[in-house]
Amino acid sequence: MEAPTDADLIAAHRAGDQRAFGELAGRYRSRMWGIAVRMLNHPEDAADVVQEALVAAYRRAGSYRGEASVRTWLHRILVNACIDRIRHEQRRVVVPFPETEPPALRPDMAGELVTRLAVVDALAALPVAQRAAVVLVDVQGWPLDEAAGILDVPVGTVKSRCSRGRARLAVLLGHLREEEA
Repeated sequence: MEAPTDADLIAAHRAGDQRAFGELAGRYRSRMWGIAVRMLNHPEDAADVVQEALVAAYRRAGSYRGEASVRTWLHRILVNACIDRIRHEQRRVVVPFPETEPPALRPDMAGELVTRLAVVDALAALPVAQRAAVVLVDVQGWPLDEAAGILDVPVGTVKSRCSRGRARLAVLLGHLREEEA
């Protein structure tokens, strides 16, 4: 038996199936968290926003019109929740540390950590709209048309936001190239 499609699951949820939305959320939760953590730069905030987005989607399932895929609809709710969080909270400085012991075989762990922190800080310095576009397209690998659907803007707007964001990142991270030389 084939697994139900996303559209089947949303329809089943609307019809009262208690398990359908849980299955749908399970399909996308980890990917949603990946987007949220890169946009918010804080794992706990990301977890909260994913939870808020899934609750909002659960409650708004009746208003889903099917104009976009269920996946795009869920991610649009998530990105909007991330943008709301960014706009309403004071910026926090968080230094992420690995949760497990690093392998001893990697010779330049300190350099890698410095680079990772620089990239995280640079992403956080981008305007929210550029950060959302860069995270979706360049970090998560979404196609431009799907990122445009999630952000609810034309494809050209996503391209220009990515271009401006990349240019800003190049300036903010230019010192990393100089260190390699």
